Amino acid sequence: MSVLARVFEEHGISTLVVALVREHAEKVKPSRALFVPFPYGYPLGKPNDAEFQHRVLAATFDLLSRSAGPVLEDFPEETGTTDLPQASSITGSADPIKGDPANEVTALRAFYERWVEAQGGRSAVGLSGIPQRRFRGMVRFMQSYARGEEVDMKERPEDVPLAQFIRYCVDDLKAFFFEARMAQRPDTEPPELHT
Repeated sequence: MSVLARVFEEHGISTLVVALVREHAEKVKPSRALFVPFPYGYPLGKPNDAEFQHRVLAATFDLLSRSAGPVLEDFPEETGTTDLPQASSITGSADPIKGDPANEVTALRAFYERWVEAQGGRSAVGLSGIPQRRFRGMVRFMQSYARGEEVDMKERPEDVPLAQFIRYCVDDLKAFFFEARMAQRPDTEPPELHT
């Protein structure tokens, strides 16, 4: 979205961006962006809370009063709660696919690809620059890093510190899993998609 905003602005069309990932907006520098600290899938905050969502929209439209950019502001409120489960509350599984994140990535690939196709090619995946077909390797890279091994990936840009690159990888995996789950369970309520 941020890249499109820049293109539209270059052609004289004012734009606004609601950014779920601050790093995206910082890197692309759209003319006017509001960073919101909400989970993926909730760009306006908690579902069915029109008053809160109107505050998010009002804060976004207030950015149009700025004459110079780029402007990146933080939305001052939290969403309250979307009742997302904590990892510690999710019970383990004896399922070998779920026991290995790399296998789970492979098992969800078709759902993710279905999601991307249904969205006209749009996806929140891409911050790391690693194609989703290489996510098994990304998972193995992060597992090695977590074990304290000295590892790196050839796809990491030289100007991006390793810790930041790992954050980009984690953000991509979260987006991948969430989008795959939305395709896998289209009628599921948003909080249940995270279980």
